[in-house]
Amino acid sequence: MIHHNVFYYFIKKLLIFMTSMFLLSLAVFYAARLAPGDPLVSYYGERAEKMTPDERLWAEERLGLHDPIHVQYIRWFSNAVHGDFGISYKYKMNVMDVIRARILNTLLLGGIGFLLIFILALLLGIVCAWYEDRWIDRLICKAGVITSCIPEFWLSLILILIFSVWLKVLPSSGAYEAGKEYEISDRILHLILPMTIVVVSHLWYYAYIIRNKLVEEIRADYVLLAKSKGLGKKEILFKHCLRNILPTYFSIMAISVPHILGGTYIIEAVFSYPGIGTLSYESARYKDYNLLMILCMLSGALVILCSLAAQSMNEWIDPRIRAEETDAY
Repeated sequence: MIHHNVFYYFIKKLLIFMTSMFLLSLAVFYAARLAPGDPLVSYYGERAEKMTPDERLWAEERLGLHDPIHVQYIRWFSNAVHGDFGISYKYKMNVMDVIRARILNTLLLGGIGFLLIFILALLLGIVCAWYEDRWIDRLICKAGVITSCIPEFWLSLILILIFSVWLKVLPSSGAYEAGKEYEISDRILHLILPMTIVVVSHLWYYAYIIRNKLVEEIRADYVLLAKSKGLGKKEILFKHCLRNILPTYFSIMAISVPHILGGTYIIEAVFSYPGIGTLSYESARYKDYNLLMILCMLSGALVILCSLAAQSMNEWIDPRIRAEETDAY
């Protein structure tokens, strides 16, 4: 019976994921094609403006843009199911090849930034909870509130002005110098500024959550009982309070992926960092339909999977939610 319930539980999650992806593809496809702009400019460049009506009709038929939107969607969906996502209008190559050349840069920036955010957030949360209402806690809280209120693009421009224009010690754009793609030191230099923005703009939000969770645990009744038994503050904080908030901490990590991912995309655009974020901006700007679709689908799949993972974690943390889910079958 238990295996039967678990099987249907995973089937339900799979159906939710597939339905969400289908609705996302439908929304993105129609929104992109109904938005103003000329996709022929992306493919043909300035020549599109000089085309005669007959030439424009021929070009649209060649790219499959002359058919009604629902016919275009059915054709795209049928090809996508078979792994064919079309070619990029701007780059004149398979969209997966375009993404493959950029995705490593985003994984480096977003992945390392994600780990740094939650490692530092945990450390800051512990420090603030340890020194609750003392000057260290108040100082970190005030500094965190100030940094979290500064817009990402504005802080990016300030750092570029200071470290790239005035001091000339760090590059202002790109992921590496020409011909130095595999040099780790050059990669690190180009990551410093965008990585700083990724971390600073999100750090305090999650550090504050962790601080408050720890403070709630410290004020719980079991802590008073532990103190009455002679346990020290350090032992209580790390062996009991911290361990009790770890499931919530991992759940927050899963939920935070869309938040951090969106910030990473903005930062890539500001620093002209050749990643998925910059590619998404270009595909939307130049009406590169096929590239825009797959980028939205990949980003959406990541967000949906992380949301489902966070929901599963919450069900695992809270037995009452898990019981309700399994009893439903």
